[in-house]
Amino acid sequence: MNRIALGTMEDVRVGYTLEQCWHRVPGGTAVAALEVARKLPSVRLGVSLIGVAGKHAQPPQASFEPPIEVRQLPLAGGLLYESSLRFGWPRVERFIGPIDLLHCTTVIPFATRAPMIATIHDVAFLHYPQFFTRHGISVFRRSIRHLKERASMVLCSSLATVNDCLELGFPADRVRHVTLGVRTNAATPDDIRLTREKYSLPIDYLLFVGTLEPRKNLARLVQALELHPDAPPLVVAGATGWGDIKVTADARTKFIGFVEEQYLSGLYAGASALCYPSIWEGFGLPILEAMAQGTPVVTSQAISTEEVASGAAVLVDPNDAESIWAGIQIALNDRDKLSALGRTRAQNAKWSDTAALTAMAYDDVLA
Repeated sequence: MNRIALGTMEDVRVGYTLEQCWHRVPGGTAVAALEVARKLPSVRLGVSLIGVAGKHAQPPQASFEPPIEVRQLPLAGGLLYESSLRFGWPRVERFIGPIDLLHCTTVIPFATRAPMIATIHDVAFLHYPQFFTRHGISVFRRSIRHLKERASMVLCSSLATVNDCLELGFPADRVRHVTLGVRTNAATPDDIRLTREKYSLPIDYLLFVGTLEPRKNLARLVQALELHPDAPPLVVAGATGWGDIKVTADARTKFIGFVEEQYLSGLYAGASALCYPSIWEGFGLPILEAMAQGTPVVTSQAISTEEVASGAAVLVDPNDAESIWAGIQIALNDRDKLSALGRTRAQNAKWSDTAALTAMAYDDVLA
């Protein structure tokens, strides 16, 4: 098939990988891929996204239902990833038809003969290998090698990841910064009330949102709060990941698990502050999600979360429990100021901009 310039009204068929929507913990990579898929048709005419994922008997959970048609490959999950990397099979176009471009929306590439773009949100496995399994590190390393050989361009959600990719040897002209967005629909008082009733939440609470895994640093956050009995209780929202978190539910720490999308804005809006002192992040979507609801944010300095916060959050040393607590106190005392700064920051983070930058990358690769 001839390559087609995206500035025309003619169709460009883009294979768009969405296997992560079926992961036990889809995470921010799924959120970003789905939001771009929703917005891209409105920012660039003539682009047809054809979703591609493995063979699954059930649809993904409702919050991660793709907005586009998804066609199935004969393998799924780890088998799909290994077969794609080791054997170059199953080749995407054999199952979805001819494509002009394949966009791999995570670091793990699918097999294709078409030009390829990949989104790399982070390379945390290089910085903190202790947070990953040996097999996971192997898959990620092989994926990076494959992308260096095959990807015409990699899209990075933060400048921190851009720099990581450059250090890994990706040529500068093949690395593009494509920042992420956030939905900014403000929660209503009814949304907050219904969320409190749904999850039996207290009036005042601190909030942690994220998959429960070591790099999220939940254990040190809990340690910081245990040192100060006058702190508000902590509500922990997120799916169980892996690793020994060493945190148990008690009167001051409430685990509510994965939160359905319909309750998420009310959960953020009802919180006194979002506490997000991660050891490492590729981006940190909960920061923007909290800011969109006017909730003060406490997050980590010197990693991508500082970049995402962009001066609108309290920054702390994630390795120091007292620094985390001091940041929480500032957030509670300066709530009005931080709320205003956060709302402004969130309003400038639009998914339509993410989609437009993605479309420009398609344009450049296919030109």
